[in-house]
Amino acid sequence: MGMIQFVSNYDDLSTDKGYQFKFYCDKCGNGYMSRFQPSLTGTGGSLLRAAGDIFGGWLSSAGNSAYEIQRAVGGKAHDEALQRAVEEGKTHFQQCSRCGRWVCPEVCWNAAAGQCEGCAPDFNEELASAHAQAKADAARTQLYEKAGQTDYVSGVDMSAGAALKAPTPAQQQQASAAPKCGSCGAEVGKAKFCPECGAPTAPPRLTCTGCGHQPEGTPKFCPECGAKMSVTS
Repeated sequence: MGMIQFVSNYDDLSTDKGYQFKFYCDKCGNGYMSRFQPSLTGTGGSLLRAAGDIFGGWLSSAGNSAYEIQRAVGGKAHDEALQRAVEEGKTHFQQCSRCGRWVCPEVCWNAAAGQCEGCAPDFNEELASAHAQAKADAARTQLYEKAGQTDYVSGVDMSAGAALKAPTPAQQQQASAAPKCGSCGAEVGKAKFCPECGAPTAPPRLTCTGCGHQPEGTPKFCPECGAKMSVTS
């Protein structure tokens, strides 16, 4: 038969009893099964084979011969069945006027544009996909940034001959709990002033102007005598 102007791939599910074909969307691979077309020659051969199995002898040979005849003359019948299945499949699939591909209407066809979604993407679908992708990319970037702010190697011994070992969770917690400058974030240890920016590391102490008491926290008035508090260096 001539060229099939239809989807680029299909499965031939035909047997000696009839013809059936499954066509696939050129874009996503969704399938469409054509209706079964019985073969008169194949049906007759099946009946003769069934009789032969029961009675044996020449009927069995006749049944096998009918099947061989069906195979021999089935070329034209098969081609005609395929052509009918193609015409049936064309009523289900849509052909894109731009790229020529046959696509399924459920997933790959943009009815508003009259083209497949490969040539004319659906705006709402593309927007939803881009939105989800942007959020995933932003979350991934933030994770990288947060990981970069965490010290994972302060407990690693870099001296010659030292075995390289990953810091334990306790060491990581100790490193993250080390005193840091409130202005620039640098580690300050027990220094009174930050070695990086010079900011004082110890919080200012409040002293009662009346009794000299230094309470915890930052109360505005002395909890001992009620006088107004003042900051001392």
